Amino acid sequence: MKFRTTLILLIIFVGLLCFVLFYHPKKGEEKGEEKLTDYAATDVVRISLKREGETLEFKKDEKGEWWLVSPLEAKADNYEVNRLAEDLASLRIERVVEKEGGDPAKYEIPKKEISFWLKDKAEPIKILTGMENPLDNTLFARKEGDPRIVLLSSYFRTTLEKKVADFRQKDIFKFETAEVRAIKLRAKDIQWIAQKREDEWWLQKPVEALARKYRIEDVLNTLANMRAKEFVVEAKEPADLERYSLNHAEYEVTVNLPAKNQEITFYLQKKDDKVYATTSASPKIICVEDYVLSDLEKKVEDLREKQVASFYSWEASSVEIKKGNLIISASKDKDNKWRVAGESGEADSSKIESFIRKMESLEAVEFIDQPGELKAYGLDPPEITVTIKAKGSEEKEKEYQYLIGREDQEKKKVFVKNPRLNYLFVVDSSFLTEMPKEARDWLLKGEKKEETKKEEKAR
Repeated sequence: MKFRTTLILLIIFVGLLCFVLFYHPKKGEEKGEEKLTDYAATDVVRISLKREGETLEFKKDEKGEWWLVSPLEAKADNYEVNRLAEDLASLRIERVVEKEGGDPAKYEIPKKEISFWLKDKAEPIKILTGMENPLDNTLFARKEGDPRIVLLSSYFRTTLEKKVADFRQKDIFKFETAEVRAIKLRAKDIQWIAQKREDEWWLQKPVEALARKYRIEDVLNTLANMRAKEFVVEAKEPADLERYSLNHAEYEVTVNLPAKNQEITFYLQKKDDKVYATTSASPKIICVEDYVLSDLEKKVEDLREKQVASFYSWEASSVEIKKGNLIISASKDKDNKWRVAGESGEADSSKIESFIRKMESLEAVEFIDQPGELKAYGLDPPEITVTIKAKGSEEKEKEYQYLIGREDQEKKKVFVKNPRLNYLFVVDSSFLTEMPKEARDWLLKGEKKEETKKEEKAR
């Protein structure tokens, strides 16, 4: 009985093996996916989409940019139209419903007519689509001149249902932020003006101070990259500005682009839970995301540079401390090792670098913008002067100086001045504990020296 069962199973196995070997297609021999269209998407130069009640038409210009020409003339979103062109140029057939002789009307074909033109071709390729297949949301369709009725993927149906606004360029107020040399902002209770000098941004009003570069650039990027959620008015009139309260907008930002001899003013207003926006350079009024307003509501204290001096500690090449008649200095040699001036012993690199990092991270807890006599703060002359030299990205060595004045031991604060700025920083005085009292404090001692030698030997 057992032998018979084993024999039957063996016969079944051999049968299955033969089927796999002789009837199942081998790798590389699978039937290729069937396509309704097979063209290069880059050759598509014009697209027309006719659907219930409207016709959308797109044309590509000589630069390869897409334009919406119907139902209105506007710059198109290149990504969206290129995606449509790619879909049309390579339409994959999910299933052939009828090979020939089928009645298109039975499938509600044509509900939509999509035509696209290839470069150097006068006649378009037409795709006629019908009803949705309720079983899997695919779409009944046929290509003009092809007798087959087929099913197309559901994602193509979604593309065809997009609104005109979905195909339009959304960042219509775009400008080059790198070309901006001045910005003036008014937002509710906030007002400030900033100007760019070389590679730095400086506040002009309500206070003259160095600004955090990335903070100003955040504001500019928000304006340059505003995207339309909705197109409200195509060609605004004074009555439109009044309707959306943009004639007395709560938010007003002016950017100056001298390279183009251009000044653009942005007007933004929140009304009825929508944020409306326009500019002096555009005829349009659009709706934008709410977050745009919060990005513009940057107070002066958020914009100011709080670091006493801005450099990267790992780029430091020398450091010098002057306190009365005492001078302690260290610098890197050609092997990038720290050496303490006037000392033959080995430098404690960790101590020197820790001190430099402390200086790098010094930030204001408050500012004194009109200090008057510096003597009142222990800065005429300063009690301590720290000078650090560092190589920036351009490999040019720059000098950064800290003038350190009187310490308020009760409040644990100390007055510090950067000589290039006309105001004072009040900073946490804890960094003073890492200030060496003599040059030998920056030398390796005892066990630490032995550990360093062992590490170097191991390397």
